[in-house]
Amino acid sequence: MPLPTFLALIAGVIVMAGLSIAVVQLAGVSLVWLSVPMLALALAARALRWH
Repeated sequence: MPLPTFLALIAGVIVMAGLSIAVVQLAGVSLVWLSVPMLALALAARALRWH
């Protein structure tokens, strides 16, 4: 993957993460309640990637 594409991908992920945190905060939902399903999803994605 070319370096500019990689950097654009990283920047996009950071921006989307910031926007999603802002939306969750504006909705009044605690990030603690969302962290458990996101952790499970991340572990499932990692398990699928390595098999």
